[in-house]
Amino acid sequence: MDRVRTVAQHKPGIRVKKGSAGLGVLLALVATVVWSGSFVATRGMADAVPPVQAVFWRWIIATLAVAPFAARQAWQQRELIRRHLGFIALASLFGVALYNTLVHQAGLTTSASNMGMIMAASPVVMALYARLGGERLGVRRTFGLLLAAFGVLLLVGDGSLGFGAGDLWMFAAALSFATYSTLLKRKPAQLGGLAFLITTFVLGALMLAPAYAVSVTVQGGFEVTAGTGGMLLYVGVMSSAVAFFAWNKAVSLIGAARAGVVYYLQPVCVAGLGLLLLGERTGPAQLLCMALILGGVSLGARR
Repeated sequence: MDRVRTVAQHKPGIRVKKGSAGLGVLLALVATVVWSGSFVATRGMADAVPPVQAVFWRWIIATLAVAPFAARQAWQQRELIRRHLGFIALASLFGVALYNTLVHQAGLTTSASNMGMIMAASPVVMALYARLGGERLGVRRTFGLLLAAFGVLLLVGDGSLGFGAGDLWMFAAALSFATYSTLLKRKPAQLGGLAFLITTFVLGALMLAPAYAVSVTVQGGFEVTAGTGGMLLYVGVMSSAVAFFAWNKAVSLIGAARAGVVYYLQPVCVAGLGLLLLGERTGPAQLLCMALILGGVSLGARR
């Protein structure tokens, strides 16, 4: 199985086993749904918890959540981690420290729905990275990506393609996440998924520590309530530990470009949760754009 996955990742045109492809799509869907909830949580605590402080504690909680399962593997593979520390640090920068800080910063000035919709643009960047790396996307997948991307642009711009400051922060986050997902293809095959996960969490928290200290000094701390504590636990355990593990595994099975197509379902999930939990309404024009996104997903997820 490992041999099939490794070859499929590095040689364009070779397919993964059918069962592995199905599992990869399912795991990408799990990560997408869980992350959809994180945008709602991020928007919900935007006014109560400064962005850098929220992200820092998110990764402290995530590290504690995965430590019982990952610490032993990480210790056993400490020499392998040391040899590939540069790569792991780069993945930590884009996928842990930078991406999530940008998301929380965007949550200050844009809606949860817009956050999810803009993040759905990241698979376009993943596909471009994959094409530059030699992967053949095919006419159907390319058309699906373009159709979904067009739906995202119309959805976010409300027909005008105009964006606010928070939306621009989210575009930067989308680029960072796409870069992280593409980097995952270069993860050493011998490095265990749990060992990689906890190492990136720890490095990400360390990268954020200086900014966290400055934030506490300048802005002061935040009050831990049932609401903020619950949302931090969700983004720390579910959106970080569970979703990142599922996404990393999905990318290892089906590649970043194909997993990215599943990610297009995120704006639909976020819009639904935003309506239920935050009262953010979705109009007929947005529903039409979502139909374009779903149509693009249906086409792009197939080989």
